[in-house]
Amino acid sequence: MSASQDEAGGRETRAGRETRVGPAPAGEPEFEPYHHPAAGWGAAKSVTRFMSREGALVDGPRAILRMNHENTGFDCPGCAWPDDTKGLHLDICENGIKHVTWEMTRKRVGPEFFASRSVSELSGWSDYDLENQGRLTEPMVYDPETDHYVPISWKDAFDLVGSTLRGLDSPHQAAFYTSGRLGNEATFLYQLMARELGTNNLPDCSNMCHEASGRALTASLGTGKGTVDLKDWETTDALFIIGVNAASNAPRMLTALAEAHKRGARIVHVNPLVEAAATRAIIPHDFRDMATLHSTRTSNLNIQPRIGGDMALLRGMAKALLEQSSADPKALDREFIDRYTAGFEEYRAACESASWEEIERQSGVDRAAILQAARVYREADRSIVSWCLGVTQHEHGVDTVREIVNLLLLRGNLGREGAGPSPVRGHSNVQGNRTCGIDHRPAPEFLDRLGEVCSIDPPREHGLDTVGTIRAMHRGDIKVFVGMGGNFALAAPDTPYTYEALRQCELTVQVSTKLNRSHLVHGRKALILPCLGRTEKDEQRGGTQSTSVEDSMSMVHLSVGMKRPASPHLLSEPAVVAGMARAALPDSATPWEWYVEDYDRIRDTMAQVLNGFEDFNRRVRLPLGFRLKQPARELVFLTPSGRAEFSAAPLPDVVPEPGTLALGTMRSHDQWNTTIYSDNDRYRGVKNLRTLVFMNEDDMRERGIAKFDPVDITSTAKDGSRRGLNGYLAIPYDIPRGCAAGYMPEMNVLCALGDYSTQSDQPIMKHVKVTITHAA
Repeated sequence: MSASQDEAGGRETRAGRETRVGPAPAGEPEFEPYHHPAAGWGAAKSVTRFMSREGALVDGPRAILRMNHENTGFDCPGCAWPDDTKGLHLDICENGIKHVTWEMTRKRVGPEFFASRSVSELSGWSDYDLENQGRLTEPMVYDPETDHYVPISWKDAFDLVGSTLRGLDSPHQAAFYTSGRLGNEATFLYQLMARELGTNNLPDCSNMCHEASGRALTASLGTGKGTVDLKDWETTDALFIIGVNAASNAPRMLTALAEAHKRGARIVHVNPLVEAAATRAIIPHDFRDMATLHSTRTSNLNIQPRIGGDMALLRGMAKALLEQSSADPKALDREFIDRYTAGFEEYRAACESASWEEIERQSGVDRAAILQAARVYREADRSIVSWCLGVTQHEHGVDTVREIVNLLLLRGNLGREGAGPSPVRGHSNVQGNRTCGIDHRPAPEFLDRLGEVCSIDPPREHGLDTVGTIRAMHRGDIKVFVGMGGNFALAAPDTPYTYEALRQCELTVQVSTKLNRSHLVHGRKALILPCLGRTEKDEQRGGTQSTSVEDSMSMVHLSVGMKRPASPHLLSEPAVVAGMARAALPDSATPWEWYVEDYDRIRDTMAQVLNGFEDFNRRVRLPLGFRLKQPARELVFLTPSGRAEFSAAPLPDVVPEPGTLALGTMRSHDQWNTTIYSDNDRYRGVKNLRTLVFMNEDDMRERGIAKFDPVDITSTAKDGSRRGLNGYLAIPYDIPRGCAAGYMPEMNVLCALGDYSTQSDQPIMKHVKVTITHAA
């Protein structure tokens, strides 16, 4: 990778096609548009091939029969879609099975592996090859003299963490990152450790995905979560799915979509790309449909806005309702608006002032299609709006989520069965992490209870989020970075800058199950601390332990591992946290070791600190666990006005400048977050290729670009700096003009760290300003 200065004086970085994440391609790149139902036999064949490749043809099926089973099985470590409420025995999906199989692999990465390979050598490996080596088996420490990781005892590893933290000038020189995989009990101990140390530097993956949702819902409704559950999905009349690629990122949603269509509910998908989940599906556990190849429609209407055009589309739907309300009194629920909301007249004025011409221009959707969507919404007695990162990873993500709430409020779609907002969280227990205290901006009331119950004096000043942490590491202000799960180096934006930041640290600690890039991009001192996976038995002094997780719809339930641990040297996540805490806080009155002996003890403390967790140990063992109350679901709004708040934000200008395109980063189908299973993307018709960019055919023609032509992609940040990728292959795709798309984490190089939303502080990874030209 080379670096040079651009004309504006900012930094320009470029990366070529040799920068790889996935495995070596199995053959020449192929592309044919996908025209088949989602899931079905394609998913079954893919899973079988994957289990065979990983040597899991015995353990894999055993895991399938235990995954997502209430209180006796383990929670899928993939997405956060809720478990079936009616006793379904195969509540599973293709990506969930792959994720579990990837964790249950028989391959191992022990001391002998590191002894024969330096960090410099491993840095040249693809990220696929790193993870494909298997499970980490014991703690390792980086030896700078040999450039190798070498074994270290757990005691010495904890002592290194503790002595380094105790030697800091301020606890604010440490940051404690969390990925969504961490269970609730470990989460609670982790935030307790950070706050007893004296900092709220608790960045997490929510800072990069649904921060906008939480802030918007809190401002509008007084709660940072959705209000609906699966029963609502089973009774609604209309579903609006916005910025969601369900077939890949929340595949079990396909069941809900297919069942909704069968009972006559209307389904509208809003996405720049018409994804496989927005057409038809064959549900694998529906044996009759599998036998007869009978597919079910999962959509009645597909609308393709330009990237960033969702807010204008929603404003257009609201404008249509308001215009129709004079002739159709049922277009609005005036009784609900008058009784439960504030700011309606200001919102009406904002809708009236937005011309149809501007709404069409900003959304990229013609008026007729907007009116069609508005008609589906008006004719439904009960509607749910569901969304994911296609909505949130924008500068105006908060305003767009608030616009979703505006639309729901107009027809009283809140506080009743089958209606409400339903964000789709992308990672198992990412919502539970936030519920259980991972928040760099904690509420004073939470800190009061934590301090009283745990006998500590928690810090009150806000800490650093993900973007703030990366900047502080780069400046040298953060000297210790601890990562609980995930692959921070690849997940974060502006990859070269993030690498530089991590290397500035005095110590980096990664708690992981598999080798990944974050172990090779490290501080002057570095530890790899291997932990149990979700599928593995957790034996402590008090017996076999269970952990709890919270799904995307606020259900809290237990997860119990089934498999012998990959190594006798692995520790559980709570044990790792407690070990670091005791070493860093040797005089702490917190009974860290006592907590780890029996997780019921952790839950008893959580029950005293966390709202909604009263009688935690009993309720979490009920069938299906329990649902955390959402005040807004009961029409109790914890807002300044005590009402649901309309937002009258102006429409943002999202139309690309002449010659530029708006690029969105996304996952392929054969991928989960930064973990790449292959170079294929079955649902988009791609084989043997990840270094690609999807483009509108007219945009390609205008630039003289043909299918599979190599192109250079250059992004321009707000500060004028440029970043680039060289030699990517162009793929013609059904995407609106002015838009392009490609895969993360490869394209994170293009996302400037300084380009984060001023509304949510999220990196802007779905609306990157780029130019695309023939490769030089």
